Amino acid sequence: MAADDATRKWAAHPDVDVEAINADLVSGRKTVDVALYYPNNLDERHHSTVNVELLLEGFARAKEVFAAADVQLKLTKFDTGWLSPSHFAIKASKRGRDLPMGRFSNMYVQAEQHPAVISDEAQEAFESMIGDEPGSDLVVHVVTLQAVFMDYYEPVVEGRVYQPQVIETGGLSFPGYMHGDTIPRPLRGVITITNLTRTENSWKTIAHELGHKLLNVSHEYRDIDPQHEVLADGGLMFYGSGTEIESGPEGRYHYERLHKSPFIYTEAEDGSRAYNLDYEGGGFYYDDIYEGMSMEF
Repeated sequence: MAADDATRKWAAHPDVDVEAINADLVSGRKTVDVALYYPNNLDERHHSTVNVELLLEGFARAKEVFAAADVQLKLTKFDTGWLSPSHFAIKASKRGRDLPMGRFSNMYVQAEQHPAVISDEAQEAFESMIGDEPGSDLVVHVVTLQAVFMDYYEPVVEGRVYQPQVIETGGLSFPGYMHGDTIPRPLRGVITITNLTRTENSWKTIAHELGHKLLNVSHEYRDIDPQHEVLADGGLMFYGSGTEIESGPEGRYHYERLHKSPFIYTEAEDGSRAYNLDYEGGGFYYDDIYEGMSMEF
């Protein structure tokens, strides 16, 4: 369906009180800016899987998770507007960039050797919502879509034969450990949300995807190395009910890595901000800013 100029314009959602949501913020604490986006023309049947209420509930839960790790989340805006229906469903990365897991190096090393590159349709969708405002590279942008597909390879005959898999994600973080600096800088904070009701633990989807972005790690925790999917109740980065962000080698330095995130700042009483140092090597897992805070496996 076509839309006139007024309908196409993205603007603050009239039913969301951003100031009230931020009422508990404390000056001087480590903070991350988060913006939420919800297209107003998504298919009606999709509203039962993601809607304004579910997004706000998920953000509230995420605030609790990160507050427990000494980082507060600030909602900068909740925008709504028209999205081209051709972008309701997207492929996350360009075809042909993903390769089977290497036998001689871990997932993080291989990702740095062959970084993922977002697809043209993904970039177009994100740009239509986020735009290119000054400072957008320091904000985590949580955008709602109807479907996001990603592919990877599973071994059929170990070390020799691989089969491509295409999965639909409930949330995808486009993290530094997979993309490095291949994402246009204004879009590097993007996260997609497509389903907040898939499982009984879907309430933590936003917090989990923020974990990928801010901790810059995959599905891992304690003695379990990164995998495409891990269903367990320990830790924020598993598919389960856990929300722990632990420190030291036992917690795979998740707490320490969080506190090194370039998205984190502290704000002085005069409104000036001091951000963490930016990535030095593109933002991969072994970026220099994480010296002493990365696992060798």
